[in-house]
Amino acid sequence: MSESADLLSFLAIGEPVKAHRPVARVRLSEEGWQALAARLEHNDWALLGLWAERAEVHASLYDDASKTIAVASLACPQGRFPSLSAARPGAIRLERAIRDLFGLVPAGLADTRPWLDHGQWPLRHPLARDVEASAARPATDYAFLAAEGEGLHQIPVGPVHAGIIEPGHFRFHANGETVVRLEERLGYVHKGSERLMAGKTVAEAARLAARVSGDSTVAHSLAFARAVEAALETNAPPRAHWLRALMVELERVANHLGDVGAICNDAAFVLMHSQCGILRERCLGAAETAFGHRLMMDRVIPGGVAADLAEEGKRRLLELVARVRHDLAPLADIYDNKPSLLDRTVGAGTISAALVHRFAAGGYVGRAAARSFDARKVSPFPPYDELDFEVPVFSEGDVNARVLVRFGEIEESLGLIERMLASLPDGAIAAELPARAGEGMALVEGFRGDILTWVRIAEDGRVSRCHPRDPSWFQWPLLEAAIRGNIVADFPICNKSFNCSYSGHDL
Repeated sequence: MSESADLLSFLAIGEPVKAHRPVARVRLSEEGWQALAARLEHNDWALLGLWAERAEVHASLYDDASKTIAVASLACPQGRFPSLSAARPGAIRLERAIRDLFGLVPAGLADTRPWLDHGQWPLRHPLARDVEASAARPATDYAFLAAEGEGLHQIPVGPVHAGIIEPGHFRFHANGETVVRLEERLGYVHKGSERLMAGKTVAEAARLAARVSGDSTVAHSLAFARAVEAALETNAPPRAHWLRALMVELERVANHLGDVGAICNDAAFVLMHSQCGILRERCLGAAETAFGHRLMMDRVIPGGVAADLAEEGKRRLLELVARVRHDLAPLADIYDNKPSLLDRTVGAGTISAALVHRFAAGGYVGRAAARSFDARKVSPFPPYDELDFEVPVFSEGDVNARVLVRFGEIEESLGLIERMLASLPDGAIAAELPARAGEGMALVEGFRGDILTWVRIAEDGRVSRCHPRDPSWFQWPLLEAAIRGNIVADFPICNKSFNCSYSGHDL
């Protein structure tokens, strides 16, 4: 087969799975999977996700040339599978997590240390076919990578941090104040989400999906709902589609405002922090008026939405758009014309476009470094297939570029909210789900980037398997690269410019 063949042409070597929707899923032989790993060395297919079952692994890939998304699967009767990490380093942590949860061994994976399993679980491989009891090992028994050289010292930070923040450990190797290496250790917020979802009704699992990462509750709920609807070959009513998108854009605006303020606060510019905090609070208040919950949690459900939008809520959202647009413009001018602030953001925490593309990092991390991938454009669904909007993209890859992406996305989201309110169709807000089995996958653009959710529904209507992949899986590793060569004191501002989710990553 030609090296230039598109993704679907390559996957034609496998056996199609007919129950999988809306994209193709193909079962490969081990030779086919090895051919896929080899092919990834020579093309730019993006790895969108990698997950497992008790005796099977799945990889979702995106071919930009043909605008195609597909899933490749491999049965693992011997409990092993060829690693994809040599070609796609974004697979490394996902494969380590698969080994921890399922006991499947990624052959050829260079880093075989545990990832989510810190040795404190009562069970080894809790999602495996044969679950084993596990004896606890010391929580500090983790071999951080070494860095050698004259004058190097280590700075351990976390997992417990100052303030209200989730736990994660950062191990710095520094030469004076210059960071030589940063290594992260995550998994402290592991909740067993995938195990908890198994066997639940769709409605029960939807509540768990909404809590994968609380700041992205709408986006994760939407990804789960669309995956379920794809699996069951059903659709939400038109009004529900528009209300869902309205909530996603409102969530995006609120989070971007909070991030811009927090980044400026880490540069000791408190004015931006306080003013952005006020605007974010106005977003949350408007969300409560419009949908009955400040974070809009549990408002997006499989089959539609759980809360309609009344005229008072519509009026409040239009007022919010006008207020944010009016107040944000002078704040953007302040940011652009404050040399002491730009001195901290321009050139700090730079990540290359090549690395961003290799990890398939999305959201503001990707778009700040020339990767324009946006699920609303790549895999459009209602109402985004009817709406025109710009995706702000920059090439510098630094903290400043990530701030500018957020400013641009806020403005675009405000325009989308206005148009959605003007075009909101009448009608039902939810549809009854049919009783059938199936598999489905969805890709949704949250405020951090693309969220992939894959689900299998059993004959009894319960969820037999669900995998929610947060954007942070592909962004956390890049933070390690971005801080290299910066001073230790710049870590907080670099970290905040990424604002990866601990909970969303740790599952």
